[in-house]
Amino acid sequence: MIATKVTSLGHAGFFIEASGSTILCDPWVNPAYFASWFPFPDNSDLDWEAYRNPDYLYISHLHRDHYDPEFLRAGVSRDTTVLLPDYKTRDLEKTLREIGFRHFVVMPNSESVTLDGNLRVMIVALVSPSDGPIGDSALALSDGQVRILNQNDAKPVELDALRAFGPYDVHFLQFSGANWWPLVYDLTEPAKVAFGTSKRANGLARAYRYVEEVDARYVVPSAGPAAFLDQDLMQYNDIDNSPANPFPDHTVFLDYLRENGRYNGLMMLPGSVAEVTPGEVQITHPNNNALKLYQDKAKYLRVYADRVRPRLEKEKASWAVPGINILAEVKEWFEPLLRVADQISAGVGAQLLLEVGEDEKIVIDFIDREVRAWNGEKCRYRFSIERRLVERLVADHEIDWVNSLFLSMRFRAARVGPYNEFVYTFFKCLSPERLAYAEQWYAQQDDTTEEVQIGKWMVQRQCPHRRADLSYFGELKGDRLRCTMHGYEFDLATGRCITASDRPIRARRVGAAERSREERHEVPED
Repeated sequence: MIATKVTSLGHAGFFIEASGSTILCDPWVNPAYFASWFPFPDNSDLDWEAYRNPDYLYISHLHRDHYDPEFLRAGVSRDTTVLLPDYKTRDLEKTLREIGFRHFVVMPNSESVTLDGNLRVMIVALVSPSDGPIGDSALALSDGQVRILNQNDAKPVELDALRAFGPYDVHFLQFSGANWWPLVYDLTEPAKVAFGTSKRANGLARAYRYVEEVDARYVVPSAGPAAFLDQDLMQYNDIDNSPANPFPDHTVFLDYLRENGRYNGLMMLPGSVAEVTPGEVQITHPNNNALKLYQDKAKYLRVYADRVRPRLEKEKASWAVPGINILAEVKEWFEPLLRVADQISAGVGAQLLLEVGEDEKIVIDFIDREVRAWNGEKCRYRFSIERRLVERLVADHEIDWVNSLFLSMRFRAARVGPYNEFVYTFFKCLSPERLAYAEQWYAQQDDTTEEVQIGKWMVQRQCPHRRADLSYFGELKGDRLRCTMHGYEFDLATGRCITASDRPIRARRVGAAERSREERHEVPED
């Protein structure tokens, strides 16, 4: 029996050999996000030439730890065929075409497609403005004998299509997210510990919920965490398995699975090979000492940091672009966007203070839709950023500051009140095309009339935040409903979102007749 073979390339990178075809998934080699993120464990010594000529290339989304333009330009043949998620914007296709790729197969969202060699593939594309850089996706494939789900960073809000493609032999998924909360915020240390503990626990619980719902025979943690190798960022690595660190490593999630009664977790490192046959997975690691790095992770990271220091210093030297008038450039760039950002501006509903280095303060006013010099007014939100980083963003006309600056964690932040997703959506959509899509998406988010019963409450089926199916992801405690997809909580008595500035939920208590039917397990008549 010929096995489907999966080689780990590190992080979310895989080279899949199945039904006579090969698929290269999300190869990441070069540092990302202003050189803050490096692959963990180090994958630089792999034989990358062996993966240069795949039949198919799958880039799940444009986050720079999944989309590595430098590697794709030099390391992947332009003759490969790109499996393209069916996103609502053309950002990913346009970007790959600019690199030189010319063969594309657009995969209909959540539909199975048979490729050469009887390889059946399905891509589930997520299209909320908050999903990755305007989109994220998951890949399912089958050679006719085994089925694999490469979920990577994707957080599908509906699971019916994925379930129908299964059952799965192996499930690869993210467990350690990409975020900067609460680490860069101006909070007291006890508050950081409390929020960090909640962030870590929520991330592990969400990943475990997907494990339960997919129910694959084996589970492989992937797509994180990164290694923070700049001396200014080394404290973000989870060295001591701290419950307050939001970046747990692979061993932590495998322990979490075991603590919850699942003993089917498998470890893969860069160079590890999984041979998958029906009912069995055989893992071969690149050498007998491959797993020892977790025994002294601090030492491993110190050595790794010393090795990449010249590259890091070269990256830093490229950031400054002296002579840019930041206020004038940002005003000319942002104000036309603000004027048409009706949904986002209403969602922010406040002023944001942008502190550029030590000597320049700029207000982005989402009420009056203008950019101006700060004149001492109070601002609900504040970002403090090194001048050379803002210079680089402006010089490059970087339309996604989330996928560059914010994920770098090279900034400080403060806010009055709860998290507001609209703030970061704006900084993710700094082009007319992206902003128009986000505005249209938000304008269409009126909840449907479909309801589900959770305990003694009838609630709208889709979470107001990002439309997660609450029949899967809703958890009730008293009169509070928590969506485990992103940790948003709602007071069902009032409908109010109590964890963020977000839309209310529609909810009502179950009536006596409905309770009676529920208790007797009767189906109501039409």
